[in-house]
Amino acid sequence: MISSDSIVALSSGRLPAGVAVLRISGPQTRFVVETIAGGMVKARAAALRKFRAPDGTVLDSGLVIFFPGPASFTGEDVAEFHVHGGRAVVARMLETISGFDGVRHAEPGEFTRRAFLNGKVDLVETEALADLVNAETEAQRRFAVKNAEGVQSELYLSWRRRLIHARAMIEAEIDFADEDDVPGSVSDTVWSDVRAMIGEIDRHIAGFHAAEIIRDGFEVVILGAPNAGKSSLFNALARRDAAIVTDEPGTTRDLLEVTLDLGGLRVRLTDTAGLRDAPGKVEAIGIEKARAKADRADLLLLLEDILSPGGAGPVQTAAPLLRIGTKLDLLSEQAADDAAGRYDFVISTVNGSGVEALLAEIGRRATEAAGNVGDVLPSRLRHVELLGEANRHLRRAFDDHAAGQELRAEELRLAADRLGRIVGAIDVEDMLDVIFSQFCIGK
Repeated sequence: MISSDSIVALSSGRLPAGVAVLRISGPQTRFVVETIAGGMVKARAAALRKFRAPDGTVLDSGLVIFFPGPASFTGEDVAEFHVHGGRAVVARMLETISGFDGVRHAEPGEFTRRAFLNGKVDLVETEALADLVNAETEAQRRFAVKNAEGVQSELYLSWRRRLIHARAMIEAEIDFADEDDVPGSVSDTVWSDVRAMIGEIDRHIAGFHAAEIIRDGFEVVILGAPNAGKSSLFNALARRDAAIVTDEPGTTRDLLEVTLDLGGLRVRLTDTAGLRDAPGKVEAIGIEKARAKADRADLLLLLEDILSPGGAGPVQTAAPLLRIGTKLDLLSEQAADDAAGRYDFVISTVNGSGVEALLAEIGRRATEAAGNVGDVLPSRLRHVELLGEANRHLRRAFDDHAAGQELRAEELRLAADRLGRIVGAIDVEDMLDVIFSQFCIGK
């Protein structure tokens, strides 16, 4: 695709900064570089230049790099101006560059969109680039890098190639059954591979929750009766005063959340309202939110005051649960030993007893739930939905023996179509606006 206009944007981080990077892509790129940098520069080599507006006004001095298309990120001529990262400098540079005929400010994700339309990346790699920009933990970075390198795309394309081959063999058997160079029956081989593929796709879909944990975080929810020590534990795990702690029951009435980085994995920790009967109207809303959050958790920490157990009532959830006894510092040594047998962990947020062991257990469970970060996993809900549709077509093709080879081959085509939609190998125009709107401007 050849664009008729050029786009420009700040592609580096928040200002002010030591250095700001301005990126331009499109057919006017070369002329902009020649004008502002006072002449053309060597391709793919940083050159120190004084930057001037068309009227000769000095704007700044810095580095300029020119990447001629199609061997560039977008597939078009691309240039980067590395300037001092002051707001006034960047604003004046952007104003000057966008003042050239045929140059405008980029929309969110427009550089990456041009890269996709010019065949430089597919849709899965595009989404992985967005994940890489937003990565906060080592696991998120590794997961995004792997997908950006095309490993996930290659898996989907390999399944699609197998389906195209299967269709070709079935249609050859239908059309040329009497020819000597067509095997007597390819059906057994084809349908055996389809059955294997159904299992492969099912196992891949099953890995989506692990991918969600890597991308979005391992959900840990703290539950318990009022004054069980939930907010104190929340602050201790967060290592800061993120929640208000008082002796008054019902202090926490809404959900409070912090994000932890445990062993390179993102863990989302939520403090909740105390669970009890006959709460006030506002507190009842908080308790309802707490129970709803617990239903979506990956791990529950059910806290109980060792000196005053009970009060929270039954907690009905399918999520794994750890029973935590709190206020260990108020117990005698003998009482502490007795309490240890009734709980998974006994802790004190006053002297820190048991807190590090609990944190290590949360990290262990998060790592276990995330599985091997190096595994190829579906990274988006849209991938799972399309994979599910593909498998439904494959099952219909495999199971419906009475349908005839022609109709079964059509089901294989539909399955291959769904796989192609994941990577953008076929028309996906209706999805592009949604996907690229998630990007920051300049990417």
